[in-house]
Amino acid sequence: MNVQKWLEDIRTSPVKKPMPILSFPSIQLLGCTVNELVMDSALQAKGMKAVADRVDSCASVSMMDLSVEAEAFGAQARITDDEVPTIVGHIVETQEEADALQVPAVGAGRTGIYVEAIRQAVGLITDRPVLAGVIGPFSLAGRLMGVSDAMIYCYDDPDMVHTVLKKATAFLIEYIKAYKAVGASGVLMAEPLAGLLPPAMNDEFSIPYVKEIREAVEDDSFLFGYHNCGDAVPRQMESLAELKLSVYHMGNATPMKVALENLPADSLVMGNIDPAGQFCNGTPDSIREATRTLLEECSSYPNFVISSGCDIPPASRWDNIDAFFQETADFYQK
Repeated sequence: MNVQKWLEDIRTSPVKKPMPILSFPSIQLLGCTVNELVMDSALQAKGMKAVADRVDSCASVSMMDLSVEAEAFGAQARITDDEVPTIVGHIVETQEEADALQVPAVGAGRTGIYVEAIRQAVGLITDRPVLAGVIGPFSLAGRLMGVSDAMIYCYDDPDMVHTVLKKATAFLIEYIKAYKAVGASGVLMAEPLAGLLPPAMNDEFSIPYVKEIREAVEDDSFLFGYHNCGDAVPRQMESLAELKLSVYHMGNATPMKVALENLPADSLVMGNIDPAGQFCNGTPDSIREATRTLLEECSSYPNFVISSGCDIPPASRWDNIDAFFQETADFYQK
């Protein structure tokens, strides 16, 4: 697929299909648990296909499981039946441990399962791009050093942080290339931990590594998208804009008009209906209202695509998800 043409077609179309990060609620369509889903390539691909058959999205997005890459490095993942997996503890707290950290081969841990899931999904979903979800470099480094500790290390031991970041970046480049090799149309990189950094620290500890990864993988057939849902993102707009990315996906901590007014007009800017407050805990009426309000505010921007603010939780109600898509279709039909 020529993803640059796909991007241009979306920008120029008067009707925009949504692109929420919608994957984990597939457990309800498949009748399986989160634990079963994250351990099985075929289930993941079937889940993506089931979602694609149910909703008219502009792309199919795989699971935003931010434990996979850290687990490949040797971190411990907590996986349950009904929650998105998380990393517990840390494996790096000294420069010596950072120096000794081994960059895993693609296929370590569950990364092979996830790459194979995309290979199968590409064969099942042929009417829209298939995008793989990956973690960002600082968010990965934070899971290896401990999320709270990583923020402190940026002040107290920046050399150690950069050592871990370089290894995280090396792995992510190869991991994304593996997705590219099996037919993915692109990746959506989630860098939420960097979204908590002050702008100057984001410029040091995230932006250069995101840029390095993007330059290593993106071309006309492979899209590089960036997601951030951190509270500090509105103050990071200048640096994010300078990246000139194809897709920016904003969390609901960032007002969409702020993003649209500051990010490049030729980039798609997506967001940002509250995943927990609306998709999971709202009602069909409340999500319709939130969707309509956001569309009324932002649809005049030709590069705006409505989406969820982050990964939609596994237990989110499908009547809420359906209401979001129906309200969007009704809005553009008018």
